[in-house]
Amino acid sequence: MSRPYRLEAKNTLYHLTSRGDDRKKIYASEYDHKKFMEYVLKAKERFKFRLYAYVLMTNHYHLLIETLQANLSKIMHYINSSYTTYYNVKRKKAGHLFQGRYKSLIVDKDSYFLELTKYIHLNPVKAGIVELP
Repeated sequence: MSRPYRLEAKNTLYHLTSRGDDRKKIYASEYDHKKFMEYVLKAKERFKFRLYAYVLMTNHYHLLIETLQANLSKIMHYINSSYTTYYNVKRKKAGHLFQGRYKSLIVDKDSYFLELTKYIHLNPVKAGIVELP
């Protein structure tokens, strides 16, 4: 069975998520978080998109981006494959780090943007990782 078509369009807002294989951790240290964000920022320079919100949880991440070109698959391939290579080399591992394909939902900027940014930023609070002051 083939994969469902994934819409790629310019000037489109996406909520992106990717989870660790078998729900395992994808960041083992604070340095891993920094390295992941380096790849996101390199992708941003290379593929030209706007990054509005993000959160890096222990076993998954959320990104809210707006593509300026129809290149979502290139962006996500760069981020996930670059970080997986870094992670596997550093830990002398091989194989998948992420579970299946990344998830992408198109977001209506007018009606859902604010709610989604709240959801992304409050994700660690809801998971009990951090508390609000």
